[in-house]
Amino acid sequence: MGTTRTNRAHPSNDLGLLLRHWRELRGASQLGLALDTGISQRHLSFIESGRSVPSRHALTSIVQSLDVPLRERNALFLAAGYAPVYSEAAWDAKEMQGITRALDRMLRQHDPFPAIVMDRYWNVLTTNASSPRFFGSFIDMASRTAPRNMLHLIFDPKGMRPFVVDWETVARSLIHRVHRELVGGVLDERSRTLLDELFAYPGVDPSWRLRGSVGSALNLPMIPMGFTKHGKTLRYFSMVTSVGAPQSIAAQELRIESMFPADDETERLHEECISNSPTLA
Repeated sequence: MGTTRTNRAHPSNDLGLLLRHWRELRGASQLGLALDTGISQRHLSFIESGRSVPSRHALTSIVQSLDVPLRERNALFLAAGYAPVYSEAAWDAKEMQGITRALDRMLRQHDPFPAIVMDRYWNVLTTNASSPRFFGSFIDMASRTAPRNMLHLIFDPKGMRPFVVDWETVARSLIHRVHRELVGGVLDERSRTLLDELFAYPGVDPSWRLRGSVGSALNLPMIPMGFTKHGKTLRYFSMVTSVGAPQSIAAQELRIESMFPADDETERLHEECISNSPTLA
């Protein structure tokens, strides 16, 4: 059972509003949440109305039950008057060395095919050597300001878009991926802004915001991303890797996107594609 705070003359109800938001987002009733956490429904009602503040242990049980992402859990702890629990250190901080070493191994071992480490908003954090060589064989990557964003790279008419085969199908599938891969299944403000920026590009159909079937004309188990160069088409698909059981915000939000040839012809042509391209940082 949580404790009631009496040391605030005018306590804020930010915590209650946030918890109600997450409970409703997850489609959980107060009774269901009470049964799952062992906290009385009456006490949960008091928390949401601002009449009571849970103990740290009770709040931990609630956010775990609601599967709240780690970044948002910290906001809830702060609203309750507690220190944040999860580290907000950068992805390449000293405490992340074990993970960054693993990332380095994965990136190196995936050469000669592109592999990219991104944050939750598709910003590129690091890549293997083949990634800038591959994309640099199509466009001048040095002209694109950092942090480079993979979605903008594909949607921008001045980026990779002119080289993408069946761009509309690929772009629509990427919009669906944004929704599918949201951390905690939550469309936060920055994700919403990113989507708005993508829909601002010419030729992006507003109906793509609806999550219908994308389909694939190639009758494959995935939607490949094809690129045309010198009259030849190279088709790739992606495997996405994330950190298991993350305990820091950066670890939870990291994604490794590894590109693989979707057919034998692409595997044969790939080395030729990047052999004369510049190496970019």
